[in-house]
Amino acid sequence: MMNTILADSFTDALARLTNDEQKQVKLTAFDLQTDPDRPGLQFHRIEASKDPNFWSVRVNRDIRIIIHKTSDSVMLAYVDHHDAAYKWAERRRIEAHPRTGALQIVEVRERVQEIILRPEPRQQPDLPFTVRTVPDVSDLPLFSRLSSDQALSIGVPTDWVGDILAANEDRFFTLANHLPREAAEALLEYAATGILNKPSPLDVAPIDHPDAQRRFRILEGHEELAAALEQPFEKWAIFLHPSQRAIVDKDFGGPARVIGSAGTGKTIVALHRVARILRDSPEARVLLTTFSEPLASALQRKLGVLFADDPLLAERIVVASFEQSAAELYSLSTGRKPYLVARDKLRTLLRDAASAANLARYTPQFLLSEWEHVIDAWQIDSAESYALVPRMGRKNRLGSKQREELWSIFAAVRNQVRAKAMMTEADLFTAVTNHFAGSDQKPYTHVVVDEAQDLGVSELRFLRAIVPQRPDALFFAGDIGQRIFQQPFSWRGLGVDVRGRSYTLKVNYRTSHQIRRLADRLLPPSVRDVDGEEDNRKGTVSVFDGLEPTVVIVPSIEKETEAACAFLQGVIADGIRASEIGLFCRSNDELGRAAAIAKAAGLNTTSSLRQPAPEDACLMGTMHLAKGLEFRAVLVVACDEGILPLTSRIEEVADEFELDEVVASERQLLYVAATRARDRLFVSAIAPGSEFLEDFRS
Repeated sequence: MMNTILADSFTDALARLTNDEQKQVKLTAFDLQTDPDRPGLQFHRIEASKDPNFWSVRVNRDIRIIIHKTSDSVMLAYVDHHDAAYKWAERRRIEAHPRTGALQIVEVRERVQEIILRPEPRQQPDLPFTVRTVPDVSDLPLFSRLSSDQALSIGVPTDWVGDILAANEDRFFTLANHLPREAAEALLEYAATGILNKPSPLDVAPIDHPDAQRRFRILEGHEELAAALEQPFEKWAIFLHPSQRAIVDKDFGGPARVIGSAGTGKTIVALHRVARILRDSPEARVLLTTFSEPLASALQRKLGVLFADDPLLAERIVVASFEQSAAELYSLSTGRKPYLVARDKLRTLLRDAASAANLARYTPQFLLSEWEHVIDAWQIDSAESYALVPRMGRKNRLGSKQREELWSIFAAVRNQVRAKAMMTEADLFTAVTNHFAGSDQKPYTHVVVDEAQDLGVSELRFLRAIVPQRPDALFFAGDIGQRIFQQPFSWRGLGVDVRGRSYTLKVNYRTSHQIRRLADRLLPPSVRDVDGEEDNRKGTVSVFDGLEPTVVIVPSIEKETEAACAFLQGVIADGIRASEIGLFCRSNDELGRAAAIAKAAGLNTTSSLRQPAPEDACLMGTMHLAKGLEFRAVLVVACDEGILPLTSRIEEVADEFELDEVVASERQLLYVAATRARDRLFVSAIAPGSEFLEDFRS
């Protein structure tokens, strides 16, 4: 039986067809897989193609599948309406690269005319008070120091080498769209860092080369083909970048972590890591966890796509938030549900306890901060323990007498909470930790964590306690630069040491070059955690070009609505659906402004992540809701002075260190929201605007 090979160019093209056309294409694809030589299939050789193995297969009167047929395989390469399908095949050939050996779909250089002159960039709609973000573009060749041999070594097709070596920055982004991705990414990394990463020679078949595996997949049967074509837009479920695949498949000798800036595929690695564990270990029971229930629901949907060809795998995995997973284990072990005390209630209890002890000189802001970041976080249960805790990073130094006074307040509050059978979140995690820490019976064999940068002390202790002491039990995915909930602490001090097993992803395939470049200005080029592990953002590259983001600072809410409405109408006119748009603001207080913008543009909105968004509604919510999601277009509105950073958070800080942390986390929150955008980004504010918007001018 001949092999059936699926190319990512086919899934891309299939996603652009109508639903009815897709159904017809899938039926023809199944027939091709069953018997590619059957008489009923109408084959026509593409005579004008320079590759003699290209054929067309008739789907209906107008739709044609382009296949690449050899003696032992049939590749589904492309699908489109008749003329467009033939044109695609006439401009391409499929071959092994002469230097790397990877199978590539190569555009025929002399048949691609539009790269000779770069088309005029598409203009944004006319918007008032636009702050331009377009940098000067150098006319100097980017790759003048590279030789032809070096260009070939990274997978540049032979007939494109001359164009690449002569390209300036502006022209290169047009050329990059015509190159195999491994070549474009290596060139982008070289332009960003000056380092040319040549792949090691591999003695494998062209289809088995890691670079080929990211665009081709050999399918074993109808079920696998059906699963691959069911959600053609979810390419990550089928094709992985080699750097991602290497982490998914690696056997670790201890806890491991993958980090990287937004859009580099950390969540994708985590999901595939889950799938690999379940497929390799029939006895595995896996917890996939993250910081919120809405994001856990989004992960559950993604796993449904990944497990489409083997749904039984889902029976051995639990997907839940940190708190939800702890609450379920608490209920199973005690027979009762946890009763959590609200933050506002704690604030009141702390204030009243301080007043009763005649210690009103300690402000409510300081008391709540000390409780959350020291007492409760580290589960301090005595004056002796409080006297010894190092209070990492806190600039308000406390003498022994001050700690004695403060402990009288905290002890009173802790007694009141327990007397009412209430718990803090940290208490909940600690109770489950204590239950399983001394037990050989663990609820899970593995834990995989997404958005791991937002783990707190008690959460990390909890996760470590619910799995056995096996090397591969813990796997974390996160971005230190996107930490918006927790103050930093030492993982190593809690027995979770990822040194030597922390890997950074550098290829951003979700966010355009322009959006990534703008958002990166909000963060330092390198972020280091408490244990010394570094997330170096320098050298991160986006693999596609796009429009410059629009940043507007306007004199009134009415002008903001006008500008945002114009942006939205342009987005919709370009074919982006409402469900592919995210509309975000800093807090619930600004949701009215966001809703007015959607209404002015004629868009419905939804705030639910538990189900996929309706086709006619964009997702609207606070910036925190955006975390972990992605959209073709994003609007971040109401980025005003006093709103970003949020005044109420600034007023609650207890010392200079905490002020720095709050401002940094607010900046990271804007970064998170902005990097949810793939193609289009709009940011707006009422003058003078947030101090963070000044970074966009640099």
